[in-house]
This record gives sequence, C-alpha cells and structure tokens, in this order.
Amino acid sequence: MSDARLSVLKTYKLYVGGKFPRSESGRVYEVTDAKDKWLANAPLASRKDARDAVVAARKAFGGWSGATAYNRGQILYRAAEMLEGRREQFAAEVADAEGLSKARAAAQVDAAIDRWVWYAGWSDKVAQIAGSSNPVAGPYFNLSAPEPTGVVAVLAPQESSFLGLVSVLAPVIVTGNTAVVVASERAPLPALSLAEVLATSDLPGGVVNLLSGRTAELGAPLAAHQDVNALDLTGADAGLAKELETAAADNLKRVLRPRATDWSADPGTDRLLAFLETKTVWHPMGV
Repeated sequence: MSDARLSVLKTYKLYVGGKFPRSESGRVYEVTDAKDKWLANAPLASRKDARDAVVAARKAFGGWSGATAYNRGQILYRAAEMLEGRREQFAAEVADAEGLSKARAAAQVDAAIDRWVWYAGWSDKVAQIAGSSNPVAGPYFNLSAPEPTGVVAVLAPQESSFLGLVSVLAPVIVTGNTAVVVASERAPLPALSLAEVLATSDLPGGVVNLLSGRTAELGAPLAAHQDVNALDLTGADAGLAKELETAAADNLKRVLRPRATDWSADPGTDRLLAFLETKTVWHPMGV
C-alpha cells in the first residue's frame, strides 16, 4: 500500500449573514501567488451576492449598534485571540499572496493581530474623544455623542491583503457599524480565512460580510445601493473611485476617498471617526 496521499484542498467560500455560501452565480476564479502559481479557486461574487450581503448587514445593525461598547470590544478581542492561534496559517497565506518571505509575512500577521487588539481597546473610549459637553447660553445641558453611521461598504486594499484589510475593517465595526467588505481582487484568500475566525469569535452573523471577486463589478451595486450608508473606497483605483463616488452621491453616502497609506504606521483615530455621526441632545437644568 502506497504511503502517498493527496492533500485535501481547501474550498473557499463567501461569508454572508454568518454563513458560508458559494456565489449564487456558481462562478469562481483562479487565485495565484506572486509567481503566478495556482493557489485556489475563489468564489466570484455577483451583484446578487452584494445585495444579499447588504440585507444581512442591515438586519444585524440594530443588535450590534445597540450592544454595549464594552461587549463589542470583548468580541473583537476574542477574534484577536483566535487569529493568534492561527498565526502560522495566515502567515503562509500572506506570504503566498504578497510574495513575502516567511519572516516578513509573519511580521505582517503579528502587526495585524496587534492592530485588531488596538482597535478593540477603543470600543469604550472613542466616545470620550468624539463626544462632548457643550457650553451654551441658557439653563440647559447640551451633550454631543457619537453614533454609528449604519451599513458601510468597504473596498479592501488591493496590495495589503491582511494588515490593510484589518486596518480598514476593525475601525468600522468596533464603533457599531456593520460592514460589507470586498476583499482584494488579486489576493482574497487571507480575507476569506478571516471570515472563518469571525464566525467562531462570538461576532453576530451579518456584522461582517466578506465577498471576493471583481472590485469594479461589486463596487458599483454597493455604491448605488440605497440601504448602504457609507463607502470606503480604499481598494479602488482613481477612475473607479470617481465613478463610485458619483453613484454614492445619490443617497448622500459618507465616502472615504482612497489615499496612499503606510499600513505599518500608527493608524491614529481617523478611521474610527470616519463613519460616526454626532447626535446632540438638549436637556433643561433642574431649578
């Protein structure tokens, strides 16, 4: 009897509403490494998949935005714990996706896990920097507090398949938004593996929905969708970004334009604040 065996190839799937469907179109596309060696077939999501993801994100928004900030931080921290346990797998996927050495890929994964923890820690603190007690000329309390925008469509960075992905996703959800994420078109596998971590980290289904496929094909219906409240165009090129921003204006979406970013640098609080609204409350003082 031969000792040789065939390895079990992984079937990558979308992540929508807490489940792992194949694309409704049945399409897949080949994903290759930096040397054009075949790695896997990834699902080629369709416009219908994008619409389904928005429905799932909207359904999850009430519960997620209504959860305590401390609870959201706990759930994100749990995801970081699980990422730490699968560190070697992600390092291998990042090395293949981005053509990095094992050491550099491991450093990217470590930085991504650390960033996930960093954003988790902001969950119950962002209100302190985005809210205020406002001085007014009258017998009133005037308080401003941040609230999540709603459903945010995120075009993930094309080149930074994992650290960049975490850097754009974590600040969206830690502040109470729900997300529909279009993974890097060329290197979607780390994102699709991240979905497996999120599914087992107590994150409610629908809070994060991950799609793989053609960025332009999926970006268009998300930008025009009337139930998407905001759009992060990080993964779009200049021409596509202009088209999507024009479509997003139809229902006055918040839009974060693409810009050159060093994903290894201190992220600051810009992305935490990008998809927050401010609610101001007036209340009469007691006599």
